[in-house]
Amino acid sequence: MALFGLTSALNQPLVLRGEGLMLRLAEMRDYEAWARLRRESRAFLEPWEPLWPEDDLTRSAFRRRVRRQLHEAEIDEALAFLIFREDDLELVGGLTLGHIRRGVAQTATLGYWMGAPFARQGIMRRAVNVATRHAFEVMRLHRIEAACLPHNEASSRLLRSCKFHEEGLARGYLRIAGKWQDHLLFARLTG
Repeated sequence: MALFGLTSALNQPLVLRGEGLMLRLAEMRDYEAWARLRRESRAFLEPWEPLWPEDDLTRSAFRRRVRRQLHEAEIDEALAFLIFREDDLELVGGLTLGHIRRGVAQTATLGYWMGAPFARQGIMRRAVNVATRHAFEVMRLHRIEAACLPHNEASSRLLRSCKFHEEGLARGYLRIAGKWQDHLLFARLTG
């Protein structure tokens, strides 16, 4: 759907390239690489994510995830990308532009995860740059919001390096690692 003459994500290619990376929607062919990277990175990721369902790494759960993400892309609600290095197509993480709101808001929420072997190499900074460029230039969004735990210094640094500005603290904002936790709120505006 396009509101106010603005182009929706549905009309755009769902593969983004730039800065040595390729971002695209998940497909069933990604299951093995995704499950392996998530399994290997579990201890690294769990402190920063909601509790994982018991069946999270199963093929059937991944199939449901792919279907849901495709539906969300089709209705211009979210774009959930997997991140690959462009030179060898190695899966390194994921990034979502979610909660897309059109009309007078023209905004989305940024979320991301990085596989442990690829952390602290500048890859996510590059992926966020590719995604925000697409969000502003192609999707015509005005604002991208993000949040991170106050003690997640790597995520705070990442957002600041990508021109996001801290806007405040949201108390009990998200249920992470099994408990409601405060989050620092960040945003970046177009331009």
